[in-house]
This record gives sequence, C-alpha cells and structure tokens, in this order.
Amino acid sequence: MLFNYRFAGNSTVTSTLRKTGLSFAPDTLRESAWFVGKLHKKLAFREAISALHDVVISDLRFKPKDKTAYKEWVAQNEALFLAEYMAGYDANAANNRIEQIWKELNEVRTQKEKVMAPFYTARSKYFNYLYEKDRDAWIVFDPVITIHPDELFFECFSQDESTYGKLGCNYNVFREIDDYKCGTTNVDYSSALYEEFQKIRDYKETELKVDPTGFTVQTTHEDLYKEKKIDLPDSWVRGFLQVSSAMTLPTIEFDLHPMDIYNICLLLRRFKEKRGPRSLRYVLEPGQPVKIILEPWGKEIICARSIYPGPTRQEVRTWGRRRLLILERLIPVARKFTVHLLGTGLPSFYIADLGDMNFTLGLSGWTTNDWSHAGNFDLLAPRLHVDDAIKTKVFTAIQKELFGTSQQFAQQLNLDTAQVSGALSAYTQAGRVIYDLNRNVYRLRELSREPLPFDKLRFDNPREEMAAALLKSQEITFNAQPQADGSLQLSGTVKASRKTYKAQLLIDADEKIRSASCDCSYYIENKLYKGPCEHMLAIRQLYNKTRITEGFR
Repeated sequence: MLFNYRFAGNSTVTSTLRKTGLSFAPDTLRESAWFVGKLHKKLAFREAISALHDVVISDLRFKPKDKTAYKEWVAQNEALFLAEYMAGYDANAANNRIEQIWKELNEVRTQKEKVMAPFYTARSKYFNYLYEKDRDAWIVFDPVITIHPDELFFECFSQDESTYGKLGCNYNVFREIDDYKCGTTNVDYSSALYEEFQKIRDYKETELKVDPTGFTVQTTHEDLYKEKKIDLPDSWVRGFLQVSSAMTLPTIEFDLHPMDIYNICLLLRRFKEKRGPRSLRYVLEPGQPVKIILEPWGKEIICARSIYPGPTRQEVRTWGRRRLLILERLIPVARKFTVHLLGTGLPSFYIADLGDMNFTLGLSGWTTNDWSHAGNFDLLAPRLHVDDAIKTKVFTAIQKELFGTSQQFAQQLNLDTAQVSGALSAYTQAGRVIYDLNRNVYRLRELSREPLPFDKLRFDNPREEMAAALLKSQEITFNAQPQADGSLQLSGTVKASRKTYKAQLLIDADEKIRSASCDCSYYIENKLYKGPCEHMLAIRQLYNKTRITEGFR
C-alpha cells in the first residue's frame, strides 16, 4: 500500500547553552495541523519520547547468525583436520584416494568461494553500514501525531509489527503554549533526532514545535520539500486498525508499582532462557498481592504494593516478555503501571502513569504473533450492522467533539448505545477513530489523508471472507437466548461441504464475544487465540441481519 508524504525539510533540533528547540516536520500533503509550546516536564518527556523510539526500532524476530567466515575457515582447514585424524592409519592407498578426493572438493569450493565471496562481503558491509551510519534506513515508518484540545499524542509501531506505542501529553506538560490547531499528521522522526532528544536538560528551555510554517510555503518552492514514498505493507495498516479494536475488549485490570516492573526487567536482564516455556504468568487472587512467575526458571515476584482488586481468581500467561524492557526508561518517572490482560496467549497493555503524560505499550500475544496476521481482534469487536445515516451522524459528532464515550454520543444524538458503539467500531476499523484505553474514550484520528482501500483491507483473513461466502450459499440456523445479565447466548449450526458444524457464542451487552466454541478443526486447534472461526462469524452475522429485519431481540 503506497503512501505519499511530503515534509517541509527535516525534523531538526537547535541547541544552545540556554535553549533547545525541537521542530518536527509534518506532512504538508495532509490538512494543516500544528503545535508550538515550551516544555515544562522536560526530563519526563525526554524519557517518554525515548521509550517511543525504542518501540519504533524494536525487532525481536529471529535472526540467524552469519556463519560465512566460520564456514570459510572450516573449508580451508578441513583437509588438515582429516589428515590429522587419519594419521594413525597405514592404509596408504586409502589415504592417497582421500587426498585426491579432498583436492577435487577443495577446487570446487575454491571456485564457489571466488564467485560468492564478493556478494557475502558486500552484504555484510552494507548492513553494518546501515546499522552504524544510517539507521534511518532501518526505520521506514514515521510516527503519527494527533493534536486534540486536551492532549497531544504520538503513535507508532515496531519493525516486527508486534508492539504498539502511544505517548499522550496533556497541556500541563507545557509551560507555555503559543499556538496549535487540532488534527492528525505524520511527522519526520529520524534516529539523529532521537540522539538530540538525549541532550534535553532541566536547566534548558525546550520548545516543541510541529512546524506550522510547513503549510504556508508556496507550491512553486517544492524543491524545499522532502518527499517520501513509502510502500507500507497491508499488515502494518491492519495492525493500526487491529490494536484499537483490541483495546475495546474486556480486560483483566490491575496496577503494578514501578518497582514491580523493575524487578521483571532485572530478572530478564540477568537470565537468558534456553528452553520453554518462556512465559510470564500472572497469578491473581482477590485482595492479595499480584504474583508474577517467570518460566521456565519458576522465579516468583510477589508485588506486595500491588493488590489485585478483581472479584475472582485469575491465572494468565503472556509471551514475548522481553518487549517489556521498553518500559525500563519510564520506571524512574512513572507513578504506577496499569496492566490490561485480555487472557492467556492474547494481547496485553501496559499504561505508564507519568503524571501529566501517559505511555501505552501494546503487546500482541507473542512476538511472532503480530497484530495483523494472527490477532484478528476486529473480528471480536462489535459487529452490529449500523445504517449509513446513523454512521454519518456519529462521525459528524466525533468530528465536532474530537473525543468522547459511546454513551455520551448516544445521549447527544438520542440514539441507542449499541448502535453508536457499532458505528464507532466501524470507524475504528476504517482507521478514522482510535480507542484511548487510558481515558476509555473514542478519539478522532485519521490514519491517512485519503480513504483506505477497502478492497484490500475488507477481509483481514480468509475466515471472514469464508463467513461472507457461507451467508450467501450455505444453510445456517441459530437460536438466541438472552441472559439475565444482559448478555446473549447464541448457538447454531452451519452446513458446509457436506458436513454440519455446531457453534456457540456468548455475546455481552457491548456486542463483544465473551466466549465461544465450535466443533470444527480450526477451533479445536486454536481455540480463540487466533480469532473466531468462519462458522461463529457466519452465525453471528446472520443473527445481526435477522435482528434488524425482524426486530429480533
């Protein structure tokens, strides 16, 4: 998916003995948005924006070691090693034959090395150069910055697409605000700029600027612009859409003291696992300190200052725990960390309370299970069909207010809360709205200046496309039983490929799947860790259509 950016120059930092100026170059092709203010919480901002940079460059995918030099050394000495091993034998004929064979093999290897050596050398030098001299080439995605009346926030994704970061700053972070205009834009954020962030000091006045002058330069001076054309993978775009849907799901919530996060990071730094399981296990007892167990070592951390407030006992295991090291820089400036767990093997969110700032770290179920390919959290989000006229009303309201809860918009527009939630969910999945887990509100945030290509993004995975096909061509029946707590027990059968599948879903009052089961092979193998199967989706979609056409429920 090709995105065009045009920046009015580069983001820059000007530093003197008494003043530091941070100027972000925005995307001039988007609707104008700017911000100019002087920092008040300088050191906390420095640590938070540095942690955001750690998210951008994070890539924990497996990288095999380069054994080229070792293999060359072995090839050069292999004949000598074999000769030393065979030195005790007197079979001269055999030794002569072996020597002849090795001579022939060495000639073949020598020819291969001559052909491939320049390639291996050039490849090694190239990647070493990029890492040491031009790390911008390793970071291809510029952060998204949104300016709202109550806060300014940055968003970004990691290189391996498994980690999401959001830094929100309310206006108490700034001692003086000269000017701002609400909106969303991409900003040019280089590694050189990160190095300059480290020079922020408390005794220096620091000015943060999303440069408004970038929007007033005449088009005849296009040579002043820095243009970027970035071919973003569909997975990156879907990832941004998925993460906000995951935030809307029911979570297990509790607080951790900063020293608890420090203890986790300390153990991860001290020990290196050589076998599985490599999980972080939370044992949550009502009214008791949170207990964290690091496997496979079985090391326990008793969080004496962090009491679990939930009503029932919970035990949740999460993977990809080394991504938590991103939070290290926030420990000295954080008041607490609020943890949101979706369940075993499902995503988790850590929100650092930095006073007038907040930092949200979103982790997929495990490092190789990125937000787009295996999460499918938009499939568990509200799927209620909403009329286009209602969607337009809701979007007009959020454009005016910029942020709010579904209940607030429902009351304002005199609409049903479920319909408003469905409309907001649809705009969330379209990249036009984000769910702010820190304040539990929906916020207007246009991910791109042009509508996203739904032909490419409509079906995030084959199961949703298969469910749509089942609705058109197969036999589906369902039975809906409302529950006393407002939830709905939905069961049904789907006839497909000469076989009938039985599925059950428990849908809460917010139109979200609480639990589900099916007798198909996909559910038996994956449960809900990779999202619902096509039979669950087909039954739910048919129920939604029936509810609308016949006034069901």
